[in-house]
Amino acid sequence: MIDIGAGEGAITRHLVAAGARVLAVELHPGRASGLRRQYATASVRVLEVDASDLWLPGRPFRVVANPPFAITTAVLRRLLSPRSRLQRADLVVPRYAAARWSSGRAPDSARWSAHFTVETIGYLPRRAFVPAPPEPAVVLRLQRRPSRGSTRGC
Repeated sequence: MIDIGAGEGAITRHLVAAGARVLAVELHPGRASGLRRQYATASVRVLEVDASDLWLPGRPFRVVANPPFAITTAVLRRLLSPRSRLQRADLVVPRYAAARWSSGRAPDSARWSAHFTVETIGYLPRRAFVPAPPEPAVVLRLQRRPSRGSTRGC
C-alpha cells in the first residue's frame, strides 16, 4: 500500500492497524523523520521524495492517500500512466479536480479511461483538515478495469 503525502501518518496509522505493509511517501524531512521514528518496528518504509517524482512499483499496487492538493494532477497522471501497475487508489483530492477527472475531461482521458474507472465515492468538509483547504475535498477512486478474459476482479 502506498500513502502519498503521508505527513504525520494520519492515513498510515490506519493502514498499519489493518495489517498493511506501507510505503509512506513524504517530502518534508522533519515529517519523514517522525514517520521513521513512529513506525520503526512496523511494516512501514518511509521514502523522502517529492510525490510528483515518485517511481511506481513494477508489480501491482494500491494507494490510499491524501496527496498535497498542489500536485493532484501530477499524481493522477503518474498513477494512470500507461506503464502503471496500479490496481486501485482512494485519494483525497480537491472537489474541482475530482469533477474534472471523473467526468473524462482530464489529460489523456481517452487513453486511460480504457483501463481505469474514476469516480467520486465520498465528500469531506473543510473542517476535517488542519489547516482547512479553500474548498471541500472528496475521495476519488481509481479502479483498474478487469482485463479481457480475466475471471477475477482487481
